[in-house]
Amino acid sequence: MILVVDVGNTNIVLGVYKNETLAADWRLSTDSKRSADEYGVLVNHLFLMNNLSINEVEGVIISSVVPNIMYSLEHMIKKYFKKDPIVVGPGVKTGINIKYDNPREVGADRIVNAVAAHEIYKQPVIIIDFGTATTFCALTKSGDYLGGAICPGIKISAEALFERAAKLPRIELVKPTGVICKNTVTSMQAGVIYGYIGQVEYIVSRMLKEMKEYDNEKPLVVATGGLAKLIGKDSNYIEEINPFLTLEGLRIIYEKNKE
Repeated sequence: MILVVDVGNTNIVLGVYKNETLAADWRLSTDSKRSADEYGVLVNHLFLMNNLSINEVEGVIISSVVPNIMYSLEHMIKKYFKKDPIVVGPGVKTGINIKYDNPREVGADRIVNAVAAHEIYKQPVIIIDFGTATTFCALTKSGDYLGGAICPGIKISAEALFERAAKLPRIELVKPTGVICKNTVTSMQAGVIYGYIGQVEYIVSRMLKEMKEYDNEKPLVVATGGLAKLIGKDSNYIEEINPFLTLEGLRIIYEKNKE
């Protein structure tokens, strides 16, 4: 049994794998002020609620885009799980070739998603991860990570509208039935959500054109992340929604590096 941990700017997602089966998964808020013991109590409680024992965990792997939380998490894992975690970064085997100008600049979450997509789909892939930021990543069939685009996440866009416009309220991210709306709240919801869908469609269409010089085969467009379903249902390009793509990537990287 292994524990996989994906640390994002908003949430920490944890998963427990028994062989290749995801036995349990949880989502915690990312809080760099929590101590190792606080995280230890939370994680131990989650294990107990699912009739799992932390003593059965054979290994732990972490990917993180939040450096200032890593001391607490790594200390928690060493103290409560009695393991030295694998941390996704330089020197870790991934099985993909990163073609970025500076490979060290690529976020661990983007690398993990690319590893999962390469192993699972075995074809060219465009990966869209709807997180705090939305990332678009291009991956060839042979496993070359070409790069991509990064833009503000949909929640950031909605919050910016509320914070910077004095008369506009904070809104819930609910998709209205149309874009000709009769009140302020639904007008904002339409603008944020349908505007975001338009942004996704345009970026993907450009990536599909640019990827033709690398692969003859049409890329599969895969979405992941907390808001993938909200956007994916209205996209003409998103063909698959895989909510556990990052966790799968962590499991795969762990298997490549467990020795």
